[in-house]
Amino acid sequence: MPRTRKPVVAGWFTEHTADEEFRLLGTRCSGCRSVHFPREDGHCRNPGCPGGELVEVPLSKRGTVWSCTDGRYRPPPPYASDPEVPWVPYTLVAVELAAERMVVLGQAAPGVGVDDLPVGSVVEVVPGVLDEDSAAGTVHTTWNWRPVAAFPAVPAAPAGEARS
Repeated sequence: MPRTRKPVVAGWFTEHTADEEFRLLGTRCSGCRSVHFPREDGHCRNPGCPGGELVEVPLSKRGTVWSCTDGRYRPPPPYASDPEVPWVPYTLVAVELAAERMVVLGQAAPGVGVDDLPVGSVVEVVPGVLDEDSAAGTVHTTWNWRPVAAFPAVPAAPAGEARS
């Protein structure tokens, strides 16, 4: 039976795109230029804003790790969790998007742990899977953060010289 891919929350990220094109989707206010994520479609959340049209914008693909932690225990009630299914630990990451001046939370990609995400390291957003309902044939999609391979360091310019 073919599986249907269904976003956990529609409109929060691009769908049916390659990893390199995948983006979180926010909204930008035309009045004050504030960016919102999760997206805001009713009114600008900035209390000092005179008001403006909210336009969908893709957020930065990369950001820096602001903080992270791991979930090593099954959440207690009232959270839904099937006690018959083995608990799989996960890593939660807070990523700073400099251009948008915000921090966005999300799970790390499978296999990525706290030790792989030092504060200040660069990560990128990629498509992810939250869970699969094999009986219904549905894959619930979301976003994940994964480390970006370290770039070679650029040597500092000697004192008094500018680097071009």
